Amino acid sequence: MQSLRHSFKDLTTLYIFVAVLFLVGVIFGALMVNALSLEQQQDLARYLGNYFATVDQGDGMSLQDTYWSIAGLHLKWVGLIWICGLSVIGLPGILILDFLKGVLIGFTVGYLVGQFSWKGLLFAMVSVAPHNLLIIPVLLICSVAAITFSLHIIKNRVLMHHNNNFKRPFVRYVGLTLVMAALMLGISLFETWVTPAMMRWVTPFMI
Repeated sequence: MQSLRHSFKDLTTLYIFVAVLFLVGVIFGALMVNALSLEQQQDLARYLGNYFATVDQGDGMSLQDTYWSIAGLHLKWVGLIWICGLSVIGLPGILILDFLKGVLIGFTVGYLVGQFSWKGLLFAMVSVAPHNLLIIPVLLICSVAAITFSLHIIKNRVLMHHNNNFKRPFVRYVGLTLVMAALMLGISLFETWVTPAMMRWVTPFMI
């Protein structure tokens, strides 16, 4: 019982650490918007104008192609975190990926709000927030599992604390990652069918 309590406490600490790292990435990404030059802002504004028009008219891609494009992107992110967790040198990579995810979200929301004010906030709430509220917990779980397994490798391979308890953590790690990948496939369904419908409702305000 005491061992389980310590294990839960360690995981809670890791979850807090990863979540804080992600939030720092969000803040950093939002601040990056202020560092854009006028030319970069104009290029992004033109791109977004074309994007809003495309969304309003339909992007021409079939729903199946859109789904697998979105799902592939999310699965690659989960896969990268999983691969990083398989080695000692991959441990910093997990943290970098979490930070970058926060930067991407922070920059996107920050630019939309900075460029379009309340309209940008409204668009961010329907285009960025809904599916990311589901994606972020999945990535946090993947990251904590990867960090835990990487620390297990450090303890049992690098520090020479040899035991026969390597196979079971690996199976658990793979199983958890597969479950998270399956959740990502489900989230991709939401992002493919629901998110575009909400975006089409808002884009007339943005054009």
